[in-house]
Amino acid sequence: MDITMIVDGERFDLAVEPRHTLADVLREQCGRTGTHVGCEHGVCGACTVLVDDEPVRSCLMFAVQARECTVSTVEGLEGEDGTLHPLQQAFADHHGLQCGFCTPGMLMTAVNLLDTVADPDRETIRAEMSGNICRCTGYTGIVDAVEDAARSR
Repeated sequence: MDITMIVDGERFDLAVEPRHTLADVLREQCGRTGTHVGCEHGVCGACTVLVDDEPVRSCLMFAVQARECTVSTVEGLEGEDGTLHPLQQAFADHHGLQCGFCTPGMLMTAVNLLDTVADPDRETIRAEMSGNICRCTGYTGIVDAVEDAARSR
């Protein structure tokens, strides 16, 4: 099937198999390898991207479902000059990452949170981020980073 998607501001005209997931197409055809595939069951959240500004598990969504959609990945967060997005910088400053496997999904989930909740408190941050699993950090640094990014907007 032929589909068109806008990924991080770039138009992609793609031929995809109906069985291909959005995660696979982003990684293999769009070069967005920052979208990590962990559990392939939608549980871990590592593959979270934004489709038309809504967080989705790209391992559970077929690429054909994203036809004519705008997709945002972690690669799209950095500035045109290569500077880190304020949320990425906050993750670095607050040690909100260790191995980095969960980080792309965490960042995309947090971007959506900060775009939809004006001033999230720690409880709200924890609740919104609870769908993303991290096996390294203990989450405190992640919550600190999101809270700091929210304050500095």
